[in-house]
Amino acid sequence: MISTKGRYALRLMINLAVYSNGDFIRLKDISEKEDISIKYLEQVVALLYKANLVLSLRGNNGGYKLARDPKDYTAGEILRAAEGTLSPVQCLSCPVNTCERQGICSTLDFWKGFNNVVNNYVDSVTLADLAEKYKNKFESDYSI
Repeated sequence: MISTKGRYALRLMINLAVYSNGDFIRLKDISEKEDISIKYLEQVVALLYKANLVLSLRGNNGGYKLARDPKDYTAGEILRAAEGTLSPVQCLSCPVNTCERQGICSTLDFWKGFNNVVNNYVDSVTLADLAEKYKNKFESDYSI
C-alpha cells in the first residue's frame, strides 16, 4: 500500500509541473492548493530534494521547482523517493533475496510477477502524463 507520503509526493510534483513555469513555488502555495499541511509537505519535499527530484531556493522568492522536465520523471521514481520500495513483500525489497525459504517458497513467483506488473506500470507513467491529466480534469480552474 502506498503511504500518505507517496500520495502527497505525487501531488506535490504534479503541482510543481502544472504551476511553476520554471519559477520556484512556495510550499505555502502548494499547501493551500493541495490542502496538505506545510509541516507534512516539508517532510515530503525533503525526501524529493534528497533524491534530486526538486531544486530549492531560500529567501523571499524561494521555494521549490522541478529539477528536470516533467517528461523526464516517472511516477515510479517519485513514489520510490517517498516510499523507498514498492515491493509487495519484504523478500523482494532488496537487490538480493536473502529469504531462507526462497528455494521452496510456493508464492515467490507470484510475488515476483506482481512486483513486475506494479513497477512496469508506475515506470510507464510520466509526471508530464499526470500533469496533463490534472490540467484536463480541472481545465476550468487552470490558469498560467
